[in-house]
Amino acid sequence: MFDLFHGLDLWVGLSLVLALTFVLAFEFINGFHDTANAVATVIYTKAMPPHLAVVLSGIFNFLGVLLGGVGVAYAIVHLLPVELLINVDTGRGLAMVFAMLAAAIAWNLGTWYFGIPASSSHTLIGSILGVGLANALITDLPLGDGVNWGKAIDIGLSLVASPIAGFMVAGVLLLALKRWLPLSKMHKTPEQRRAIDNKKHPPFWNRLVLVLSAMGVSFVHGSNDGQKGIGLIMLVLIGIVPANFVLDTHSTTYQIERTRDAANHLLVFYQRNEALLGDYLALRRVDIQEDLPANFHCDPTLTVPTIMALQNDLHGVANYADLSAQKRIDVRRYLLCLDDTAKKVARLEGLPAREAADLQRLRADLTATTEYAPFWVIVAVALALGAGTMVGWRRVVLTVGEKIGKQGMTYAQGMSAQLTAVGAIGLANVFSLPVSTTHVLSSGVAGTMIANKTGLQGNTVRNILLAWVLTLPASMLLAAGLFWIGVQIAG
Repeated sequence: MFDLFHGLDLWVGLSLVLALTFVLAFEFINGFHDTANAVATVIYTKAMPPHLAVVLSGIFNFLGVLLGGVGVAYAIVHLLPVELLINVDTGRGLAMVFAMLAAAIAWNLGTWYFGIPASSSHTLIGSILGVGLANALITDLPLGDGVNWGKAIDIGLSLVASPIAGFMVAGVLLLALKRWLPLSKMHKTPEQRRAIDNKKHPPFWNRLVLVLSAMGVSFVHGSNDGQKGIGLIMLVLIGIVPANFVLDTHSTTYQIERTRDAANHLLVFYQRNEALLGDYLALRRVDIQEDLPANFHCDPTLTVPTIMALQNDLHGVANYADLSAQKRIDVRRYLLCLDDTAKKVARLEGLPAREAADLQRLRADLTATTEYAPFWVIVAVALALGAGTMVGWRRVVLTVGEKIGKQGMTYAQGMSAQLTAVGAIGLANVFSLPVSTTHVLSSGVAGTMIANKTGLQGNTVRNILLAWVLTLPASMLLAAGLFWIGVQIAG
C-alpha cells in the first residue's frame, strides 16, 4: 500500500492522502447515515438492544464489502464518459475527486442532521453527473458527451424502480401475513405488546426473523454501498497516481494473454461482421497501419489501429510490471476505448443476438485487468463503512419507526420491509446496479403502513419525497460548481 507514495512530489502525496481521507470519510458518513435504516426496525421493535444491533450491523456491513465484488464500483466509475477516464491529468483528477466528495459529504451531513432518510447513492451519482457535465462545458464538449448516458439511464431506472418495488412488495407481503396468520402477535406494535402482553420483546420467531433480516440488510448494504467507495478510491488512484493503478499489476500471465487474445478475437469478430460494421469501424480503409493520433481519443474509426497498437504493446509481455509507466497508461486507454466501441456496436440494429452475446464475453475479457481493486482498498472501505455504522443511528431510527406512519410499526411490518429490502438490494447486486438502501427500506415501511390501513404522516413523507427530488439536482449543481472552482485553481 505505502509503495504508492514512492517517487511522488510532496504536494501530490499530500493531495493523495487528503483525497483518500475524503473517500473514507464519505464511507464513514454513509455508514451512520444509512445503517440507521438497516437497524431501524430491529431497534424500534426491541428485537435487539441498540448497541448490539449497530455493532452486528457494522460487522455485516464489513463482510458485505469484502465479499461484494467490484461490479457496482465500476458501474459508478463508468458514469463518467470514457474520454474523461482516459485523459485525466493530476490537477483535473484532483479537482474531479474533491468536487464529487465534498458535494456528497455536505449533502449527506445536512440530511442526516435533520433526520431525513435521504439517499447516499443519489447524492454520489448526482455529484458524478455534475462533474461530468461541468467538464463538458469547460472543455467545449457537447453536453451529451459529458456523461455516459446509457449507464446513467440504467442506474436512474434502478434508483426509481427499486423504491416503487419496495413499496409494493412489502405491502403485498404484509397483506399475505395478515391473511395467513390474522391473529398472530406479529401484528402488534411494541407499545401494544407491552400494554396487552406485558412483554418487552417480540415473539421468538418474529424476533429471529427481524434480527436475521436486519443483518441481511446490513450485508447487502455493504455489498452495494461499500462498492461505491471502492469505485471512488479507484478514481482517486487512477486520477492521481495512474502509473501504479491503471492496470492490475498483480495480473497473472494467463490473464494478460487472455486480454491480448480478446483483442485478437475482437478483430476477427469485426471482420466477420464486416457487412454491417465496415463503414462504422472503417474496416475497409487502406491506411489501416497508420499511427494513432498524439491526442488520443475514442473513435470507432480508429478501432483497428487501436487493436494493433494494443497487440504491439502486449507482445511478449508476461507481467504488467515489466511495462513502462506510460505504456501501462496507453494499454488502459486502448482497452477502455475498445470496450466503449464494443458497447456501442452491441447496440447497433441488425447485429444477431448470438453475435451480441459473443461481444459481451469479449468485453468482459478486455476489462478483466482494468476493473479491479487492490485488497487494501476493499479492507479500508469495509472498515470505514463498518465503523460508521456504530454511530449516528438515533436520528433516523425514530423517523423510520414512528414518523412515516400515523401508527407505530408492527413486528410484521418490520419483517416485511426488511425482507423486501434484502431481496431488492441483493437482486441489484447481481446485475451490478447501485440502489438506495434508504429509499428501498423507507418505501417498504410506507407500503406496509398503507397495507395496514394506518396511513402515512404527511410531513415526514413530504420531507422524504422532497429530499428524494432535490438530492440529484442539488448534488449536481454543488459538485459542478466545486469542480469549476477546482479546475481554475489547478490551472
